[in-house]
Amino acid sequence: MTSGTQLHDLTALEQAAAVRAKEVSPTELVEHALSRIDALDAGLGAFITVTPERARAAASAAEDRLREGGELPPLLGVPTAIKDLNNTAGVRTTFGSAAMARFVPAVDDAVVTRLAAAGTISLGKTNTPEFGFPCWTDNDVTGPARCPWDPSRLAGGSSGGAAVAVAAGMVPFAQGSDGGGSIRIPASINGLFGIKPTRGRISNAPYGSETTGLGTNGPLARTVRDAAAMLDAMAGPEIGDPFWAPPLPPGETFLGCADREPGRLRIGRYVESPIPGVELEPEVAGALDDAARLLESLGHTVEDAPAGLLDPAVLPSFETVWALSATTLPVPPDRIDRLRPLTRWMRDRGLALSAADAMQAMFALRLFSRQFIRATAGYDVLLAPVLTMTPRPIGWFQADGEGAPDFERQKRYAAFTALFNVTGQPAVSVPLHWTADDLPVGTMLVGRPADEATLISLSAQLEAARPWAHRRPAVWAGSR
Repeated sequence: MTSGTQLHDLTALEQAAAVRAKEVSPTELVEHALSRIDALDAGLGAFITVTPERARAAASAAEDRLREGGELPPLLGVPTAIKDLNNTAGVRTTFGSAAMARFVPAVDDAVVTRLAAAGTISLGKTNTPEFGFPCWTDNDVTGPARCPWDPSRLAGGSSGGAAVAVAAGMVPFAQGSDGGGSIRIPASINGLFGIKPTRGRISNAPYGSETTGLGTNGPLARTVRDAAAMLDAMAGPEIGDPFWAPPLPPGETFLGCADREPGRLRIGRYVESPIPGVELEPEVAGALDDAARLLESLGHTVEDAPAGLLDPAVLPSFETVWALSATTLPVPPDRIDRLRPLTRWMRDRGLALSAADAMQAMFALRLFSRQFIRATAGYDVLLAPVLTMTPRPIGWFQADGEGAPDFERQKRYAAFTALFNVTGQPAVSVPLHWTADDLPVGTMLVGRPADEATLISLSAQLEAARPWAHRRPAVWAGSR
């Protein structure tokens, strides 16, 4: 560490290296991170549950491993956090719902087990909207997750708490999940790099959402290399998974992809949304144009992707499948009245569907996915907006009313991300632009199926050309 550097200034990989070199102990990293949570979280809403004693015990165990020697996991001692949509054995998991405020699972999700096996230490459960349905984070358990760049604005969702924890320097990286944009949206809003992996890259075992095929876990980080290292830790199938992404060639890692040049790529600029009449705010349109110019300056070819690729059935079919996922919420019947209006509206909408409605919607999405991927196969990468607007103030989504009106505003705001949950393609949000008011605006890059490697390599090239990790919100210096 250089003079004047604080522990939270270090990237995840720098923290891991410092632990291995015995320049800092896992306990010191954990205590520093806990102190930042204690100082900052009341004003930002990153966490629903903090688990200091479990974290300290894990840090002590990590120090025992260091003393014993032998082969060490790659991220030993590095603090992180788990989204409160993911099961954690023995730790309260609310799914962002007052109806589940006392639920304590008996098992871990597979991704939780893998992150622990990689040596990371979870400090608790990050804030998420009720069952992850909205693209903004607020709930009746702990309140809103606020953007550290401007706490009067929402942090996005549904991995809003995870993004806040990283952007404010509480942890160097955090696990999120993405069923319609829920990693990329908060990454864009909070000035982070986020990866939605390809379908089947990370297991959703044992209870995940493979029925619809929309959701996947993924990393949120300040740097491309940190996100790639976290993806390495999370990636891989579990026995019985219905979707298995082909692994990298033997000996290769996603972290290694961040250290190699992408070559000259053909990039398709894609601005057609399933939402009729959507327009980009000037700042968002300017950010997209700027990203295209930067890519061209790096030697890539950027051209407009052909219009007319979207089947009119895509949007209603997606909405049907999205509502279907609300029909199996693990909420006891006597607690349904504790659900928020949007969740109740989604659940009622799903329960009103017939079996034929459900099957036809899923069939339409699968058919569209094949057609879209084939039509864009000539491009190495697609370039698209993450959001149509800059970060929204608290209360904006419910300004027309709760339930259906809230959902309509969400559709206009996040009009591009869900398309790539439908196709299952990997996609990232890259923090290349800040507004005149110092608000982040991310840009989306979308890869061919199972080609996170190209996205990571290209993103690392962009990061080298226009570094962003040094850009930090004012709260960064709020605690030592």
